[in-house]
Amino acid sequence: MGLRAGAVHDSPAVSPEETAAVRTADGGRGYRSFVPYLRAWSQVTPEPLRTAIRLAATGVASEALPAASEFGAAPRSSMVSAEAAGAALTAFLDGPALAYSTGQHTPAGSPTSQLAADLAIGTISARTVLARINERLRDPFLLAEEREGLRDYTKALARRDFFLQLAWFFEDVPDAILQPKMQSFRFARSHRQLSAWREGRTGYPLVDAGIRQLHATGWMHPRVRLVAASFLCFDLGVDWRVGRDEWDRYLIEDEPALATGNWQWIAGVGADLAAYPRIYNPVNQARRYDPSASYVRRWIAELARIPGADVLDPATAAHRPQLALDLFDGDAYPAPVLDHAAVARAFLERYVREVGSAAPATL
Repeated sequence: MGLRAGAVHDSPAVSPEETAAVRTADGGRGYRSFVPYLRAWSQVTPEPLRTAIRLAATGVASEALPAASEFGAAPRSSMVSAEAAGAALTAFLDGPALAYSTGQHTPAGSPTSQLAADLAIGTISARTVLARINERLRDPFLLAEEREGLRDYTKALARRDFFLQLAWFFEDVPDAILQPKMQSFRFARSHRQLSAWREGRTGYPLVDAGIRQLHATGWMHPRVRLVAASFLCFDLGVDWRVGRDEWDRYLIEDEPALATGNWQWIAGVGADLAAYPRIYNPVNQARRYDPSASYVRRWIAELARIPGADVLDPATAAHRPQLALDLFDGDAYPAPVLDHAAVARAFLERYVREVGSAAPATL
């Protein structure tokens, strides 16, 4: 009929077969560690898509797509399209990507690309993003730190492919605990403070700001995701699948493989060769990555007029002389729902007893 079909890998920048084929010691069952995966991934140059894609016109009548307001969501300020995604990538590579090394960690700093949703629904491909990064790296006038930012962004794209290849090799058991030592370790399915975590009212500002950003925008900064997920798994001791399923209700990006891979990584039950859990201290993380409290103030209105030191750690406000008193405190920011140091220490002690690894100080 004059039609031609072209089969290409579109979701990952580098297909699982291309990376797993390099690893033959275990019969090509995929990579469990990111470092050797990145080494193999970096050796593959994806071929660009040379087939022109043209969709056939159709005369089938259809109703209009549902509006965001029908789901209780705010409408997007721009249309979702391949052109819009391409323009967003161009704007990112022209500026913020050059500072990605710090932007990926500082929620109030240089913006990240926020292309996860576009990558998930296919308005842009990871193959295209990688090609554009490599093109940008050929600029001879880039500074060393700007090249480092682009390389870190490339590594983030490789990490995305890493979790996709795990899902490809473990398609039949997507929730499988990949760490043998953690297969008998049990997390709780609930906690009396779980609703506080879900509502962004734990009393730990960086955690709560992230949850509120997620509810308001359908997206959360990468660094804050780590801290909020760690709080659920280790402070509350709640199963990572509870968090994954909760966030699935709000995140615009819809990549089950990435959600599972990232949550398993933070919980220490998936493709993670660390000898001990990565427990993030929410107060120290706020002081380090949001020292001016700009991010926290933006998403937590109750803390907008609180002195800087108390914004980062509201628990310290109880030990300071009271300088102001609101007439109404119904919307006051809550006190911490638990003592992070105490519960983190208790979790590590249990981990040592049941798993047998030596436990270091918390992060």
